[in-house]
Parts: sequence; structure tokens; C-alpha cells
Amino acid sequence: MKNVPKHKKLILFDGVCNLCNSSVQYVIKHDKKNIFMFAALQSEVGKELIEHFNIDTKKTDSILLYTPEDSLATKSTAALKIAKHSGFPQSLITVFFIVPPFIRNWVYDYIAKNRYKWYGKKDACMIPTPELKSKFLS
Repeated sequence: MKNVPKHKKLILFDGVCNLCNSSVQYVIKHDKKNIFMFAALQSEVGKELIEHFNIDTKKTDSILLYTPEDSLATKSTAALKIAKHSGFPQSLITVFFIVPPFIRNWVYDYIAKNRYKWYGKKDACMIPTPELKSKFLS
């Protein structure tokens, strides 16, 4: 993925999900080292990565973390890796890496399955402000 600089990490998120959009805003606010970039799963970049990694969007449809080493983290692992870079005290949540992924992902999937019902859904993907435009790929 040539659009992502080597020193950055790309968070792919559901662009119409209110919970996902709020989470992106939270990460932006706490990304003091400016390591994250963002793209909606529905964007061209999102579609390209989904195809490249052969992701079944029926099973994983809310958050992915791509790094230029050509690795992709999904579900709870992606969320914990993002939290790891969000500074103290948010980084403390990485203690949940000790929980087996099948348990973490069960909780993650339960929240993801209900996110529209609990938090709502937008008609279109979030459009970043001019100040934040450089953090987003389309």
C-alpha cells in the first residue's frame, strides 16, 4: 500500500458508524505522536486493502489496523494495538492481550453486531475538517 508512509499506521473504520466515527475522533485527539492515518472501509483505499488481504466483510466489518510492513490486525487485536499508542492511561487497556483472542473477539463481535442499534448510523461517511484532511486517505 504505497499511500501509507513507512512511519504511519492506517486505521480503517466503518465510515457510517457513529461509534466508529467517535472512536476515530478519540484516537485523533490522543495521537500525540501523529502515527495514525485513517480511511473508511468504504473508501477506495479501504476496498483495496480488503481485497489485498482477502477480508470477508461479513465477518470483519468495523475496524482494521494496517501497517506498512504489510500486516493487518483485525477486531480486538486492532483495537488493543491502537490503544497501545494512545498514551497513558489508555495504553493500560493492552493488559487485555492476556485474554485469548477468541474471547476478546467474541466481546468485540457482540459490540460490532449491535453498534448501529446502540449508537446509530450516518447516511454517508464522515468528511474530515480541512485541518484533519492530511490524516485521511480516500
